[in-house]
Amino acid sequence: MGQDFILYGMQASLYTGKARAFMRRNRIPVTERGAGHPEYMTRIYPHMQRFIMPVIETPEGEIIQDGTDILDHLESAGLGREPLYPDDPVIKAVALLFQLFGNEGLLRPAMHYRWNFDEENLDFLKVSFRDVMPLEFGAKGDDAGFENASGRMRKAAKAFGVFEATYELVEQSYAEFLKLYSAHLQRSYFLLGDTPTIGDYGLFNPLYAHLARDPKPAFLMKTSAPLVWNWVERMNRPEATEEHTLVDPQAGFFAKDTIPETLTALMAYIGEEYAAEFSAHVDFTDNWLVEQGENPEKVKAPLGRGIGFAAFEWRGTEISSVVMPYRFYLAQKLWDHFDDCTEADQTSIRNLFSQTGLAAFLDKRPSRRVLRKDYHEVWGG
Repeated sequence: MGQDFILYGMQASLYTGKARAFMRRNRIPVTERGAGHPEYMTRIYPHMQRFIMPVIETPEGEIIQDGTDILDHLESAGLGREPLYPDDPVIKAVALLFQLFGNEGLLRPAMHYRWNFDEENLDFLKVSFRDVMPLEFGAKGDDAGFENASGRMRKAAKAFGVFEATYELVEQSYAEFLKLYSAHLQRSYFLLGDTPTIGDYGLFNPLYAHLARDPKPAFLMKTSAPLVWNWVERMNRPEATEEHTLVDPQAGFFAKDTIPETLTALMAYIGEEYAAEFSAHVDFTDNWLVEQGENPEKVKAPLGRGIGFAAFEWRGTEISSVVMPYRFYLAQKLWDHFDDCTEADQTSIRNLFSQTGLAAFLDKRPSRRVLRKDYHEVWGG
């Protein structure tokens, strides 16, 4: 094996986006292959026993799956030119909040704008999905594979709460986000200052792969939120911001006493959009775990993506969405950071989160942890 990392993913994949962007921005030598590449199908997939992306293979042959785990591995290996995590405990907590929200809280607009505008998007998507089709399938096989994959994704969109009765609400919600993020980006190059953090990479997942590439939402972003489009390009093209590289990247972050109102407005938006859903998912999970009490093997086995559906009120309408334990895996990073902070820093974080309607993201926790073992989510203690 050569000196390059190998990234297995897909240009249209939401979760591949942040791994690719981090490696580009940090000048990490990488060769990208679609998840339909023969090496993925004959070596990586049998090893993991799971068709999922992104995956990296290190020059030493180690296989790492999951976008967040990939970034943390590269950072811990000393390969990050830019720090993923701010030193300021309060600002780090904000970064971890946005990682969770970007990864999981923007799935409704991402799925809506991809799968409910076939007239604008369908031809583009058919070509984009060729990344994950085995090469031996050929063009006809690509078409059949796309029909299968797109059918599953359309069902997933409904599982996230995207159906005809909520289309208008999804569009209103996303328009509000674009307005708020555009206002914030008038004063900083990235979410928390002049250096991207794990929070930027979380937001980048949906804002790049679905909402800045697919024709319908790309036009919307370019015309209604050009500063967000510019941020997407900046995240994906580090050479465009060489002149803004800082000698001390930590100096480019906001401090806890200089957080701008545009950022607290974005945080309040997360509280309004996502806190009720997240809380409902925690409640459902704890009830589900109690119900499995007589079936201990079920809670020891590797988890699939979802364990059921939870109802909650969103924008004045009751909807339900699929409960995915992986979200708690991301949320735990915020909880672990908060629990490790000094009492004074905990007070500062709690005050900020409470003022912006986000206390649930500190206090609402399921009774068991979610771990990752052998490339799957499993229940911990």
